[in-house]
Amino acid sequence: MTNFRHLLIEQLNSTHDKAGFRCNVDALDRYIQKQAGQDIRRRISRIFVAVLPDNPKEVIGYYSLSTLSIELNQLSEKLARKLPKHPVPAALIGRLAVSKDAQGYGIGKMLLVDAIRRTLSVGAQIAIVVLVGHAINDKAKGFYEQFAFTLLRDDSPRLFQSIVSF
Repeated sequence: MTNFRHLLIEQLNSTHDKAGFRCNVDALDRYIQKQAGQDIRRRISRIFVAVLPDNPKEVIGYYSLSTLSIELNQLSEKLARKLPKHPVPAALIGRLAVSKDAQGYGIGKMLLVDAIRRTLSVGAQIAIVVLVGHAINDKAKGFYEQFAFTLLRDDSPRLFQSIVSF
């Protein structure tokens, strides 16, 4: 068994083995293998990967982080009442995946905590009101819900959590 307590989370770069990543969700595997590099170059999103210090090329897990705007009617009424009557700035975890061999060790939680930390850090420089997670399936939806994310009020597979207090 590998000791995942010492994971490093860093930005995806050309030294990481993207081709070897497998999480058992084809869309998430394809994204890191074929699309992530293009999204970084185009400044569409930033990709952060979890690696072990003794094998820094192997991607244990990853998440993507970008920005978006959320219409007020997508948020809960309670939160929307506290906000101005225009779209609010948000950060999006568009993808979050853990390799199949590392699932069940809390790595997804570590990646989510890192995404929240980075969002709060950026939030000190620019306005971000909510963090949005994109749930690719019911398992991902349950993952976000256990951390108090709430479904947006539309038909999208996205959930949100307020990162500001009023």
